[in-house]
Amino acid sequence: MNPTTPTPDSTPPDWTSPDAEGLSCLRPGDPTRATLRDRRHWRCLRPVSPQMDTWPGEWRTMVAHWVARRGDAPVRRDVLLKAAGAARAHDMDRVIGLLLRAGQIETEERFERGSWWLHAVRFTGASALRAALGLPEPDRARQDWAGRRMQRFADTELDAAAEALDAGPPARALARLTLLESLAAWSAQGRSGTWRDFAQFARGDTKAIGSSERDWLNTAVSLAQRGIEDHTPLLRLRAPLRLHSATGTLDIAAAGDFIGLSVRTLMAARIDGHPDCWRLVENLSSFERVARSASAGDAVLWLPGYPPAWWLGAVRTLLAAAPAPAFIACDPDPDGIAIALQAAAPWRDAGLDWEPWKMSDDDLAALPVRRPLGARDADKARGLLDNGLPPVLDSLARWMLEHGEKGEQEAML
Repeated sequence: MNPTTPTPDSTPPDWTSPDAEGLSCLRPGDPTRATLRDRRHWRCLRPVSPQMDTWPGEWRTMVAHWVARRGDAPVRRDVLLKAAGAARAHDMDRVIGLLLRAGQIETEERFERGSWWLHAVRFTGASALRAALGLPEPDRARQDWAGRRMQRFADTELDAAAEALDAGPPARALARLTLLESLAAWSAQGRSGTWRDFAQFARGDTKAIGSSERDWLNTAVSLAQRGIEDHTPLLRLRAPLRLHSATGTLDIAAAGDFIGLSVRTLMAARIDGHPDCWRLVENLSSFERVARSASAGDAVLWLPGYPPAWWLGAVRTLLAAAPAPAFIACDPDPDGIAIALQAAAPWRDAGLDWEPWKMSDDDLAALPVRRPLGARDADKARGLLDNGLPPVLDSLARWMLEHGEKGEQEAML
């Protein structure tokens, strides 16, 4: 591929008529004054294709270094030579001559020691040269980011992460926005798996997400709640259940507090048992305390925040084999209400009863320490009320809006 040559123009003012090679000269200032006759500029008004496809690779590499990040400002010959390498001075002068006759550059010469010497080059066709060499436009990332920076996901957490990208360089912001888009698609498809699974999904390579991007994603969003773990996610529970598989029987009730099961293990087993109820606890520390103290007939299940698809699927499998009503305990705040509603979906779908546990307005009011309700919290509480809530959660949301406070589950369980 060759850069597009400019369309021939009429001779610009103050430039000479083109010579036999199509070159036109400009003498700045008053050419009758000796102090200004030591400088002249050249451009080509009848350009010819440089035929870059036939150039040696070293020449193409040389030009690529020159134009990768160049603007329109002139570049001195010594700077170009440093980029090309001193051993390529002769090649550099030949390439500059070809680019001049192709209309891709203008040159400035200075009269020194009795001769004209090339002093500087201005790349008038830098964009065409970059395109011919397969180089990105230096400003393309900024332009692309300007067109995409207002993209939203209708997901509070992803939207907040996208807004924060404005603080970084455009190229990095674009790469990370693409990761957020992949994360939104991953969640929409109900996927779950390890970091490598997500990297394969997002970029087609299990090792394509670097450590800095991984650290950023871990900080920006709740990956475990979206079904992405360092290793296979585990369903943490204590329950009066037995799992029978081709390789043996597992009595979950034998655990002193709780155990962790992979979804694959659960799905491959036949489950039997009759719990009195299911107790779902969001905070992991609270879950562990409840699991150790619950009665023998209670099944206690950890709820990992907003329930990911793998968790919902596993719970539906458990309910199909061991149906029982649910008591759901989450933080007494707007997100806790939303999490409880999502976690209750398997019980609603199965026609089983469920109710909030330790989530009443009285429970919140009794906490010795509460936190301020932020603007986002208030907006979320009003949205939940607009969509209708069970009585206990309705009263909780209204109490929070009235008093401007919310709480945490760890002080309750």
